[in-house]
Amino acid sequence: MKSLHDMPEGPAPASVSLDRLFELSEVLGAMMQRGVAERGLTTARAGVLWALFHEGPMTQRALAGRLRVTPRNVTGLLDALQEDGLVVREAHPSDRRATLVSLSGDGRALTAELRSGRDDLAAALFADMPPGQLDAFTTSLAQVIDRLKAVDPTGRA
Repeated sequence: MKSLHDMPEGPAPASVSLDRLFELSEVLGAMMQRGVAERGLTTARAGVLWALFHEGPMTQRALAGRLRVTPRNVTGLLDALQEDGLVVREAHPSDRRATLVSLSGDGRALTAELRSGRDDLAAALFADMPPGQLDAFTTSLAQVIDRLKAVDPTGRA
């Protein structure tokens, strides 16, 4: 039987780090939800816009795969975004069975606004962090994300 002296005094450093990641996830998630809600979006709709912003026009099927949702789910998201004038759906130029989705002018303007907000937050959070420390932080986060993906390859991490 272990004595009290042999027992650890608190959680292991890795557990504390994981707790901090959960806290970070909650804080960033709440900030993101507020930010997109202020612009009349849900996080799912913002995810569609963000994917199109970063990857350019794509088919509805490719978008569903990129977002890891069903094609039916993407159709509902796109219906709402098209009604709001943020995306455009057109016949695919080389596949008559497919529909090509792209950002409208308003969609590009909104995603540029979202990116600007992200850039402002990044500057506020990391402006005074020495470059070496920021590089180490970024590398560590990448390793954690890769390990999470290995644990749950179907997740969106």
